[in-house]
Amino acid sequence: MGSKTSFIFKFVQIVIVKQQRYYYLIKIQYLGYRLHGWQRQPGLKTVEGLVKKTLRFVLGELSFKILGSSRTDAMVSAHESAFELFIDKEPLENMADFLVLFNQNLPPDIRALSIKEVDAGFNIIQHPKKKEYLYLFSFGRKSHPFAAPLMATFPEDLDIDLMMQGARMFEGHHSFHNFCTKPTPHTVVEREIEFCEIILNTKITASFFPERSYLLRVTGTGFLRNQIRLMMGTLVQLGRGELSLADLEKSLDPNIKMPVNYIAPGSGLILNKVDFT
Repeated sequence: MGSKTSFIFKFVQIVIVKQQRYYYLIKIQYLGYRLHGWQRQPGLKTVEGLVKKTLRFVLGELSFKILGSSRTDAMVSAHESAFELFIDKEPLENMADFLVLFNQNLPPDIRALSIKEVDAGFNIIQHPKKKEYLYLFSFGRKSHPFAAPLMATFPEDLDIDLMMQGARMFEGHHSFHNFCTKPTPHTVVEREIEFCEIILNTKITASFFPERSYLLRVTGTGFLRNQIRLMMGTLVQLGRGELSLADLEKSLDPNIKMPVNYIAPGSGLILNKVDFT
């Protein structure tokens, strides 16, 4: 009987060891101009694909998985994004050394910012978080080609004061059913936008940027597919005189279907930060 009990105890120990998993939250930043978004796609360079490729080299034989906090589109950049790293069986021996080695092997347009261990109760998708997006743009004159990876340029003159008014109308709890690409019947289109404004850009600068540029800044807990770019597209149409403030107000009415038909270029969009609360 004692022998049988000992065998069961050892078996349970083995199962526990095999099921042991370690969890890490890693924050990264990247320039998205040459990349096809976050999500891995066969035959295309993506952030997830390059991160996984680097991790395979750095972690060697360790079994791992990753899960991103945001699925950015093609050409969209991130000043601060995050993913969760799951490692089976063995923990990282030294997180600081891992971060150095990880950065040494990542391509130059991706950089790891920090790493911290979390527990099994942390879920990067479901965990409460707040995201801030920036959309950098100029108008009226073609920008220097070096600005293209970070800034959208609209050649016509825009009524920037009207656009500033329009941006504020997105604040609060609204139905964004007209600001989502390919929603499904299960898509939750009601979202809360904490803050939305257009301001003169003094945050992201370079010697080759135009003398005057602007930022759309949007903060909220979650966004629909292409929502920010569709919001920006609507504001550009407002600035062109193609839409009115009354049209924008109607677009947020849950009973009115008027899908936005202009998606602003991806290169102007930056995921600025992700805060986990």
